[in-house]
Amino acid sequence: MTEESLHEIYMNRCLELANLGLGHTAPNPLVGAVVVYNHHIIGEGYHQLYGGPHAEVNAINSVKEKNLLEHATLYVNLEPCSHSGKTPPCTDLIINCGIRKVIAGIEDPNPLVSGKGLKKLRDAGIQVTAEVLPEACKELNRRFIMFHTHKRPYIILKWAETQDGFIDVVRGDPQIKEPTWISNEISRMLVHKWRSEEQSILVGTKTASMDNPHLNVREWPGKSPVRLVIDRMLKLPGTLNLFDNTSPTLVFNECKNEKVADTRYVRIDFTDNFIGNMMCYLYDAGIQSVLVEGGRVLIESFIQAKLWDEARVFKGKKVFRNGIPAPEIPMCIPEKYLIRKDLLLHYRNEHTISC
Repeated sequence: MTEESLHEIYMNRCLELANLGLGHTAPNPLVGAVVVYNHHIIGEGYHQLYGGPHAEVNAINSVKEKNLLEHATLYVNLEPCSHSGKTPPCTDLIINCGIRKVIAGIEDPNPLVSGKGLKKLRDAGIQVTAEVLPEACKELNRRFIMFHTHKRPYIILKWAETQDGFIDVVRGDPQIKEPTWISNEISRMLVHKWRSEEQSILVGTKTASMDNPHLNVREWPGKSPVRLVIDRMLKLPGTLNLFDNTSPTLVFNECKNEKVADTRYVRIDFTDNFIGNMMCYLYDAGIQSVLVEGGRVLIESFIQAKLWDEARVFKGKKVFRNGIPAPEIPMCIPEKYLIRKDLLLHYRNEHTISC
């Protein structure tokens, strides 16, 4: 087996470990690390929780025979940090414990690191190799990378549509009622899993009023995202589930800036690029990802602004024959997955832009 193949095997293990932190580490990246001695993994770890020890620390601490470290190689999917934040620099620990070889997946796009960690290791006489499985490493941390390179959150659009292309029935008087389910219960459970993986979730005024959603995680273990709702003229009643103070909630409006319990009212300009204005606010607030679960108008606003990165579309078995037409994504060929009897279409935006 070649050295390159061995590097890829251990880097894949780093990626497996790193993924275990999804939904728990933001705004930090997903990082896994393994310590290898004589072609055997003698230690491994991952970044488990924001504010907690980094992957390199957990991996090195898990090694029982510390005298082996000076003969071992550390693999990590993202460049080790070289600055002090909530925890000390990982580069200092690597240098001090005597490791002489580090294999990194990619450089960290965070300007606080961005090559400085690898340089610090090299300056200490450590042999450093980077760019191992770079595409897989970038895919895992696509939210983190988007945030630091394009100065906006990573945006995921999600909706369900019928076989004949409708997102909802035509409703009567605007009143709170149960939504008309299009996808099956397994698909809905998957949506709750997705919610646990993202930092925030967004709906528009109409969806908030008509469906009265909780926008939390009920059918999957994990942390509920920050709830975002657009209510330009502040017409939504305070009795909605969104205002139950069970999760932090941001209300984008043009009337006031104010905080009431766990609900913060954020005034933005709706007359020019309000989608971009919201994303700029979320960037400044350190929110790295948004799951958009709104209706047709809101979703198409993101599509028309070209501010989206993924679209996850369930195509159910129901037929409405009439209703609200589903959004359309032009010139994109999706990946397709079967979720019981639902078809999941997964689109990627190849023309990502900044807000």
